[in-house]
Amino acid sequence: MRILAKKELGQHFLVDENILGVIGRLADLQPGDVVLEVGPGQGVLTRYLAARVAHVHAVELDRSLEPHLRDIEHTTIHWQDALALDPAELEPRPTKLVSNLPYNVATPLVVESLDQAPTVEVWCVMVQREVADRFFAQPRTKAYGAVSVLVQLVAERTGFHPVSREVFRPRPNVESALVAFRRREAGVPAGVKRVVEAAFGHRRKTLANSLALNGLATRPHAAAALAAIGRDANVRAEALAPQEFVTLAAALA
Repeated sequence: MRILAKKELGQHFLVDENILGVIGRLADLQPGDVVLEVGPGQGVLTRYLAARVAHVHAVELDRSLEPHLRDIEHTTIHWQDALALDPAELEPRPTKLVSNLPYNVATPLVVESLDQAPTVEVWCVMVQREVADRFFAQPRTKAYGAVSVLVQLVAERTGFHPVSREVFRPRPNVESALVAFRRREAGVPAGVKRVVEAAFGHRRKTLANSLALNGLATRPHAAAALAAIGRDANVRAEALAPQEFVTLAAALA
């Protein structure tokens, strides 16, 4: 049964099974794993996962894909928006997030999962190449931003693999990549996410001005907090390393 991809859902179905071995290796799949998969599409990756782990939770919004996802062993299909799902309520609890993520939810889903999926220890996600580069970008680079800081405060990268456009149908207009990372912290420290998002809210402005414009602090207060962590008031957000945002949040408080 031929299913047409829905552009509004960011669908690009995985059709080349040769990439599955790379996913399995980067995800370090084990028989006892419980995998959360977002956007199973036609079930190519879902079937691969279900044959190798204890259980798969597959989250899909598009009910027209039901014929492709029916009767997959060791798999529960959750027909809903993945951003509205609470992973902490899933049973059995997911230990890994392994997905060919829909383009339009990839970044918010990964960021939210850092805190909202506390039992997930490993991520292996297929995303746009520029998104994959952002996750572990270094300070003072164009790709470095709020997402970079939040991901790096919680996890460390364990793998990266560029992916050809030919493994998808329809063929996307952008490059893709697999990126794998492992949790090393329970989550983003309290209050830090708000500071990070405000800091990068106006990239072209100084950090003190950006914090003030986002209502997080007055400019004098922000400047004093930056001085307390050894930074000039005119520094920009992209100059700070991830851990500096933790100390900045404490200074602002």
